[in-house]
Amino acid sequence: MSAEFKFGKQYLINRDLSWIDFNSRVLDEASAQGTPLLDRLKFIAIFSNNLDEFFMVRIAGLRKQLDAGDKGTDASGLPVQEQLDRAREKVLDLTSRQYSLLNNELLPALRQKGLFLLKRNEWDSAERSEIGRIFRKMIYPALTPVAVDPSHPFPVLNNCAIEIAVRLRQRNSRKTVRALVEVPSVLPRFIAIPSRRFPGAGKVHVFLEDIIMEFVGELFSGCEILDTIPFRTTKDMDFTIDEEGVADLLSHIQKELVGRRSRHALRVEFIKGQGGALEKWIMERLEIGEDCRYVVEGPLHLANFFELIGKEAKPGLVEEEWRPLPSKAFKEGENVFDTIRRKESIPLFLPFQSFDPVVRLIEEAADDPSVLAIKQTLYRVSGNSPVVAALRRAAENGKQVTVIVELKARFDEGNNIQWARKLEQSGAHVIYGIPGLKIHCKALMVIRREQGGIRRYLHLSTGNYNDKTARVYTDIGYFTANEDIGADISALFNVMTGYSSPPASWRKIAAAPSDLKEKFISLIDREARMSSPHSPGRIIAKMNSLVEPDLVEHIYRAAHAGVKIDLVVRGICCLRPGIGTDNIRVTSIVDRFLEHSRIYYFANGGNPEYYLASADWMPRNLYRRIEIMFPVEDGETRSLLDQILKFQLNDRMKGRTLMPSGLYTESDKTGKYDSRRSQKLTYELFRRESQERKIQAQPKPL
Repeated sequence: MSAEFKFGKQYLINRDLSWIDFNSRVLDEASAQGTPLLDRLKFIAIFSNNLDEFFMVRIAGLRKQLDAGDKGTDASGLPVQEQLDRAREKVLDLTSRQYSLLNNELLPALRQKGLFLLKRNEWDSAERSEIGRIFRKMIYPALTPVAVDPSHPFPVLNNCAIEIAVRLRQRNSRKTVRALVEVPSVLPRFIAIPSRRFPGAGKVHVFLEDIIMEFVGELFSGCEILDTIPFRTTKDMDFTIDEEGVADLLSHIQKELVGRRSRHALRVEFIKGQGGALEKWIMERLEIGEDCRYVVEGPLHLANFFELIGKEAKPGLVEEEWRPLPSKAFKEGENVFDTIRRKESIPLFLPFQSFDPVVRLIEEAADDPSVLAIKQTLYRVSGNSPVVAALRRAAENGKQVTVIVELKARFDEGNNIQWARKLEQSGAHVIYGIPGLKIHCKALMVIRREQGGIRRYLHLSTGNYNDKTARVYTDIGYFTANEDIGADISALFNVMTGYSSPPASWRKIAAAPSDLKEKFISLIDREARMSSPHSPGRIIAKMNSLVEPDLVEHIYRAAHAGVKIDLVVRGICCLRPGIGTDNIRVTSIVDRFLEHSRIYYFANGGNPEYYLASADWMPRNLYRRIEIMFPVEDGETRSLLDQILKFQLNDRMKGRTLMPSGLYTESDKTGKYDSRRSQKLTYELFRRESQERKIQAQPKPL
């Protein structure tokens, strides 16, 4: 290792600017020529949804720092105001590119395929008549006009809702007044209408807000409509809780959720060319500055395009579905517990493989008379979750069910409260988190009475117990009955449910906040110590985000010691590669599935170690959350991890490389390197496995 190496801010990239660059890579997918049109439109929607959350959380946090008079800098050396200024500059550039793609490429191309989105000025008289009928029958009853005058104060606007500002004059009065109409989110954003003008058209759609603006006069009878403009606000949706001073965390969070509606606006979006007096009035009423004003070249709230994609998805417009495949380990008719005992360790690779075995484990446990107890952590689950349904049935069947619910899972707080209440009603013991920490680890333990004593069956995972995201996030689950891991997870549950302290040393796992960071550092440093010119060390780490400066420093020290390091980081990467060494390569993959699994590989001088984890290399994961990392010791799973990492490191279609400048190389937009596309190769790997299983299961001829 070079004695001259001295770590400093030059090795780091600002986390929020890095996140915006990640969202830029999402937007790049919308311009991929080889991708079907509605899949490209999907990335337009994902980009917008991501950006909304960025404002609600990250920009909100920076604004609070600025308001508090924070004069410090981040780890990369940027003061708060400069972070905000650079973020705004990048966002303006990207949203301009987003709308250019939408208006100049995607919508015209969709028209050629028979899918029309007609703007208000494109309706003919017959279409207007039909739209008017739809307005009166379907839309008018759901609308509420809200006057704004000295007797009616400016209302509290719903976060991210589209509002229509109306300037009007009452009959027999020269006075101009103003009102607001919210575009109801309970109604479809895209309204299908019949049209004779476009023979062969699949569907003709119009925007809900255009319909409301066209017929808004019917909401204000006896008034002359002078002007209407749509706009949209994004508010501060983040909150922190001093849990030591909170007597009832559940009640406190419920109050916070109600209070979110009145939060301050951070961004207001207008459509170009529709400004004037109404726009100025809105800005004054919201009491925000010009740096919070964003003007776009088209419709607002592009995340709503998910709705249109869902309605119009068909072959040719979307990529062929990759149906989740059955795991070859689970045989039809075999009890899940017998399967885990027979195989000892079973991986499950989502969404390439089906989530069903996880649900089966809980469902069979719910009805199995030999099962005594079920313990599980839940961070985010779907609205109609089969996992929650199975846990409820288990409790109703007399099993001892303990569920640790993370109430502070951002944007899922309300949903988590609802189903946690249902679990309690069924007799489950629900634990609402731990003061000062988020419970982010993914663990399920079933305690079963068997011959010879009690056995613990485990499912550990890199991702949530959510049947919906299990179809779109890449995650790895791991079934095992390993006694040492079982003892560790039992101890961890005792930490989470009671006052138990973590053990002085775990048998197999590492956990945050007790020792996970130290474990990562020790593994990295060990590679550096063992590395030599003839036998360089090797690290491959796949994660969502890399922010923690201490880990960046140790990675760089290992690289200077000769360790070859590949980092597969989907999102934020604060490590700037290429300073004094070429031994670090950073790859980001953005594709049809959200890369979410965390895999850590250390060569260990020829005796490699593999780990899966719920944690990224971020301060929040290492200091403020309960996380786990667990080893993978069976050869079959290791072989699969090797293959998947190889696919990812060689992905020349969806992979992008981070350069020392902080910019990423461009992905291939033509499909030229389709044969190197890692997610497709991974799916084909498991499809071959599934086909082999079918062949083996066929009866042999007599």
